[in-house]
Amino acid sequence: MTDKDVVIYVIDDDISVRKSLSLLLRSAGYTVETFVSAEEFLSKAARDRIGCIILDVKMRGMSGLDLQEQLSRNNQYMPIIFITGHGDIPMSVQAVKKGAIDFLTKPFDDTQLLSLIESAIGKCRQEKTVLDEVRDFRRRLKTLTPREYDVFLQVVSGSLNKQIAGRLNIKEHTDKVHRGRVMQKLGVASLADLVRLTEKAKISL
Repeated sequence: MTDKDVVIYVIDDDISVRKSLSLLLRSAGYTVETFVSAEEFLSKAARDRIGCIILDVKMRGMSGLDLQEQLSRNNQYMPIIFITGHGDIPMSVQAVKKGAIDFLTKPFDDTQLLSLIESAIGKCRQEKTVLDEVRDFRRRLKTLTPREYDVFLQVVSGSLNKQIAGRLNIKEHTDKVHRGRVMQKLGVASLADLVRLTEKAKISL
């Protein structure tokens, strides 16, 4: 059985595809939500859960590729498995280059789809862990005082205590105190961890 918190979103304007996929995935133990269009998915689906999207490339209204781009712009990560007709393969290749897990041509093999879903869920868990870590780091950054934030920027830029003290016109001892508070408030034990999280959070230096 699969984790009850995992959900598979099926988005396809063909009712027969939605029904057959829903039956297959529920029989495999997954929670399934189906949508007739990308627009319906965007308006109704909770996109912060662990799972993946099975997405048709060509649909009336917003295409699968359009939905992929919109989710990317909104920093809403959810692994996508595209399903496609033979004539849509060039578009699907582009979709994979932009981060999709894979694409399957209709009719596709059920075993292959279930294997891809397993991979997608694993990747989703990893990405969600990173996103949660980044959100927590950004939240902690907001607890820094203006002076502590100045010291933080200098530290992750590679400056030494003496250099930081000179640039900020403070005593070196005072800089060390600020640096300690920065590390404590941000919940990091080393400079390497601080730099890693700063890069992940894409903080402008």
